[in-house]
Amino acid sequence: MYCQDTESGLSVEPPDSKQFYFTEYREKSKDFLIITEKHIIIHIISNKYEVNSVPGTIMKKIFSLVFCLLFLFIHPLAVSAAESEPETSAPSVLLMDADTGTILFAKDETTERPLASVTKVMTLLLIFDAIDAQQISLNDTVTVSEHAAGMGGSQVYLEANETQTVETMIKCIVIASANDASVAMAEYISGSEDAFVEQMNEKASVLGMEHTHFVNSCGLDADGHYSCALDIALMSRALTVNHPEIFDYTSIWMEDITHHTAKGDSLFTLSSTNKLLRQYEYATGLKTGSTSQAKFCLAATATKNDVNLIASVMAAEDSAARISDAISLFEWGFANCHIYIDENTDALTDLPVTGGTEKSLAIQYSGSFRYLDTTGSAEELTKTFSLPESLEAPVTEGETIGKAIYSLGETEVGEIEIVAAKTIPELILRDAVTQILHRLFLGES
Repeated sequence: MYCQDTESGLSVEPPDSKQFYFTEYREKSKDFLIITEKHIIIHIISNKYEVNSVPGTIMKKIFSLVFCLLFLFIHPLAVSAAESEPETSAPSVLLMDADTGTILFAKDETTERPLASVTKVMTLLLIFDAIDAQQISLNDTVTVSEHAAGMGGSQVYLEANETQTVETMIKCIVIASANDASVAMAEYISGSEDAFVEQMNEKASVLGMEHTHFVNSCGLDADGHYSCALDIALMSRALTVNHPEIFDYTSIWMEDITHHTAKGDSLFTLSSTNKLLRQYEYATGLKTGSTSQAKFCLAATATKNDVNLIASVMAAEDSAARISDAISLFEWGFANCHIYIDENTDALTDLPVTGGTEKSLAIQYSGSFRYLDTTGSAEELTKTFSLPESLEAPVTEGETIGKAIYSLGETEVGEIEIVAAKTIPELILRDAVTQILHRLFLGES
């Protein structure tokens, strides 16, 4: 910015904002006039000042309005600069759209670092995979081993030979970040923690987590146990998208469990380690982690206006910093991302069918279409169809017939399948005879 006396051509210092008084405002590409008590007029155009002397008769206007106008002129520039990327202090962070896997912002996202108890995101993913595969159930009883009971760090003080249900173990892992419960579940699913860790690494490979290697199921510091901000987001997305029921547990702030031991039953209160839940209204999860080597880490999830985001924070200096970084990432994401949804309620024209028991086939969309709009261009989306002119029987209900294609200009941004709404068998001789008789004697066409 600069100030220049337009009569003398000499550069002058911009006046202190406290001296500004309003005289005239012109909405013309952020063009307005301000008067100072020193009888100087400041003509602001595109962030430049021109200074002219003016008579004192037009002085002493409303200061508060002037200051607001000056703020409105300067502030959008500051906001624009701030919104170019979120402010974060942790060395490695990443923001991802959960529905599409689109990376919205990343900083040092592939550097390998200890991840502490964020490891348990993978542990939980394998637990829920095992439930879906009916290998285990929520009501199964798990017996705690000496090895599991001996875990240090965060724990719920499970005792050797104590029994808990799988669901209670999940709550212990999710809410209280219990190392003993994590190891107990690893042993229950795979027979030993080592065998479970092998599965963890196999799953990491399947998910494309190229900068991750697990040594244990709970996240205690160990040589060769590491991940990165990108990989944390990848496994967090796999957990939350494939097993949305995880949010039934991550939303719990506090809950009592009962220890069942040889000494009898006793209550124990689980308290959430995820303070983000109470500090950010859109937070839905997911997992905290901290050790001396990993510092403070967080895999966080949040939802607002149908936008589902995942934030990874690694090696923050303290708990407050990781929460602040997560909120900054989410606020930036929600400000810059919007979801376009086409519910696809429009009716589609039936397609003619040859060689079938019916002459036409009803078709339908396989579902709604979602598009992550980060440029404000969703209104320019167009939808075209790729469909055959006719079909040959047999056709099976749910069979893919074609697709609806969504484009921005010449660029395709997504598609949704169009499927058969019913089954049409192939016409056989008996069916053909029946149809002929119906036409002859019942007048059917």
